[in-house]
Amino acid sequence: MSTSRMESKSDTASGAYAAAQGYATVQDAIARCRSYRKDHGLYGVVDPALGRIMLEIGAVGAVVMPAPLGARVRERLSGGPIIAHPRSDRWTFLTGPTDNSYMDMTLFADLFRVCASVALPGSRIVLPSPTDERGGYRLWIAPPQADFRPELAEVVTATKACA
Repeated sequence: MSTSRMESKSDTASGAYAAAQGYATVQDAIARCRSYRKDHGLYGVVDPALGRIMLEIGAVGAVVMPAPLGARVRERLSGGPIIAHPRSDRWTFLTGPTDNSYMDMTLFADLFRVCASVALPGSRIVLPSPTDERGGYRLWIAPPQADFRPELAEVVTATKACA
């Protein structure tokens, strides 16, 4: 058998393996997404190309900040849910529904100074999937407890106080 034929068999086998891994990744994400919906009222959708669980901001709000500030805010609030992004050293606090506070320029400036922000309605955040957790991309610092989420204003107030 020629070398080119051996390479093509090897490429086919590795391609099949990658496809199976991709399928398993998406299936794991779908199962986790169902759990988020059923158990926590987090109505995300799975991006089939990446196996990521995407959540649109609106009914659920989010405040993103550097991890050291997030640790102080967590102590003040004593609750979650909170997602860690270890590679960027940032945390995302999930909150109750978003409101119009994102349009307050004074609030925007206060948060901007400490590298924090309120996620805009219609934007998307990524919830931890099994693949994210294994790879260290996204982890739960404080996983969701039923459908509890602190109010957006409560997280913003704590963020400003801890800054």
